[in-house]
Amino acid sequence: MNVLSIQSGVVYGHVGNSAAQFCLQRMGHEAWRIDTVRFSNHPGHGGFAGEVTAAAEIGGLVAALDARGWLAGCDALLSGYLGAADQGAAVLGAAARLRAANPGALWLLDPVIGDDGRVFVKPGIPEFMRDAAVPAADIVTPNAFELSWLAGLPVHDVASAAAAARRLRGARRTTVLATGIRAGDDAIATLALHDGGIHVVETPRVDMPANGTGDSFAALFLGRFLATRDVADALGHAASAVCALLRATAARGERELALVPAQDALVAPGPRYEARPLAA
Repeated sequence: MNVLSIQSGVVYGHVGNSAAQFCLQRMGHEAWRIDTVRFSNHPGHGGFAGEVTAAAEIGGLVAALDARGWLAGCDALLSGYLGAADQGAAVLGAAARLRAANPGALWLLDPVIGDDGRVFVKPGIPEFMRDAAVPAADIVTPNAFELSWLAGLPVHDVASAAAAARRLRGARRTTVLATGIRAGDDAIATLALHDGGIHVVETPRVDMPANGTGDSFAALFLGRFLATRDVADALGHAASAVCALLRATAARGERELALVPAQDALVAPGPRYEARPLAA
């Protein structure tokens, strides 16, 4: 399968495309990468160098792929972090071009807005995600904070996350995946609202302040879903793989995700935590 991935990129570390590309490739998919920013490293390290990609450049790259007929063979768009609000139109344009070339293509949107109670993207981006991107995407993967912001409801446990996911989905057939939901002191839940109902998977809590887990989860879910077309299976696979990845990272005592050392877990995570239906 071929995936066009439009999100951030760093030279050092594993966030955005610098995580998603490897995850997709390790799972056997081609990843066509366009970076919305090109930074030396994640800004959380205390400083960085680099620049935001011009929206026109993103649009031009996608148009060139389309002109050569390659979008007809692209199976999905994966989009995430935006460096500026005007890039939103370029992402919407990419989705439109892809769907025109291949009506069966999926768009998985990671609506990156913030985490831990704060918005960290530039002005205009949260509103773009809520008002334009989420309604147009097939699959969305907000974390608990983003789900609360997008739906306008508090999210503090599985029940409140399910209520927020229902509001966010509305009358659309969007699959909503909510990550990072508290499930007691020792577990984290990930929830999927889809045509088949609601499924939840719980994994052990790993206290590891690593960046890129959401980017990795989105790529891992999409990679598995493209192969199986089974939301519950892809949910269990992605959550289990991220848990294994965090454990490997914690064991190394490093901040950056141990993607390369733990790469086998991206394909066959162990232990495997299965998603279960959530009673209505």
